[in-house]
Amino acid sequence: MNGGARYYFRLNLYHRILHGMVIVSFLGLAVTGLPLKYSQTGWGWWLSHLLGGPFTTGYLHRFFAIVTFCYFALHLGYVARLILTGRRGVFWGPASMVPQPRDFVQLAQHVRYFLGLGPRPRFDRWAYWEKFDYWAVFWGVAVIGASGLLLWFPTFFARYLPGWIFNVAILIHSDEALLAVAFIFTIHFFNVHLRPEKFPMDPVIFTGRLEEEEFRREHAAEYERLRAEGRLETLRADPPPRWMRNFSRVAGFTALAIGIILIWLIVATALR
Repeated sequence: MNGGARYYFRLNLYHRILHGMVIVSFLGLAVTGLPLKYSQTGWGWWLSHLLGGPFTTGYLHRFFAIVTFCYFALHLGYVARLILTGRRGVFWGPASMVPQPRDFVQLAQHVRYFLGLGPRPRFDRWAYWEKFDYWAVFWGVAVIGASGLLLWFPTFFARYLPGWIFNVAILIHSDEALLAVAFIFTIHFFNVHLRPEKFPMDPVIFTGRLEEEEFRREHAAEYERLRAEGRLETLRADPPPRWMRNFSRVAGFTALAIGIILIWLIVATALR
């Protein structure tokens, strides 16, 4: 590591803790949900029994679902506080997660860049694919979470809903969850960790810090905007300590390994 490099905060502690909850809950849901979905396979049976059997696996799956609902509620509360306190830029502007016309323009520019037909877009606080990832979590929690609740408490919901809705809930919960696993462990992993600029992993979600060179390259518009506004130096940070770097490697590579193994098992099953 370059000891003379300047660092800037990109994510505060609250957001890092919430993302940590996302990582733990998603990995937990994938590891406990897939052996239930693929219980007819040898690896599904083995993994389920490794976790204590199908009933224990189901209980663990529900535990990680509770963690999911917790981080989702915490985030909604955070957004509500920003709105109620009159924080500007929640729904529009460079720091907003709401898709805006410039995101579609930058998507087209990025495609041209990939084809060697133009320069790389100058991204601000969030790139278009980061916003897509953000809203994918909203969609996933809403659709997978709602269908999961129906299956978790069928007796309660059967008082108010027709029986066929539970068959639909099983299909939605299973297929949408599989889609989420496939997306996170392939597209998201590549964008965040495996593309050449980030390989073998991006530790920012654990350290909260970016080197100045990376900041200027990955978020050039934000860097120049903050410098012009005189706010750049307020984000100066000390280099991440050794324990934080080591934790980033252990946690990051563990998540990568779990994701790659699960994708390999899913693909191998599909090709049989």
